[in-house]
Amino acid sequence: MPYEIPPTRADIEIANAVSNRTNPRTERAASLLTWGADEHVLLAIAAGWWLCCRRGSPRQRTNSNHLLLTTLGVSLIPHLLKSVFDQQRPDRLTVRGHLHGVPISGKPRDAFPSGHAMHVGALASAATVLPAAGRNVVWTLGAGVALTRIVLLAHWASDVVAGAVLGALTERLLRPLTGYGAKMPPAGRGRGAVIRRKSPEG
Repeated sequence: MPYEIPPTRADIEIANAVSNRTNPRTERAASLLTWGADEHVLLAIAAGWWLCCRRGSPRQRTNSNHLLLTTLGVSLIPHLLKSVFDQQRPDRLTVRGHLHGVPISGKPRDAFPSGHAMHVGALASAATVLPAAGRNVVWTLGAGVALTRIVLLAHWASDVVAGAVLGALTERLLRPLTGYGAKMPPAGRGRGAVIRRKSPEG
């Protein structure tokens, strides 16, 4: 039997604030933005990039392997956890929120953890190897997408935080397996490379 997780007091206060203050325009915008972390969209992107990188450099192949494996992992783990934990989504507990434009999201008792937030957490963790400008863009967009899950009342705030942490942890645990983030040897200097020396006559 699934283990039931009650929302925290802070979760309830945040959900009530959203129910009271949101509007249809905000909810429509959040509904569009939240697609940025949909597992089907991200799996398609990761698979497409993986295929494009098969003839690329060793670094590109390593990065694409890592992205695809991580995306598969953070797509599977939420489904497994939702079968163990039982938590009602906040959108099923409000009438005022629906009057203000809040839609119905997913299965009613699949609140914990947020799968979208797991994808965001994994991408945010993977972005730590990027230059500061790229890293900040990923983090900013990721934070916006994660917040949409709270604005849509699809998840409690604690579900989103837990999902982001689990996603980041999954990405880090997969790095030793894929080699992501490790320094690549210079071309021609890898194991088994032969360095020819000029002869004295030449």
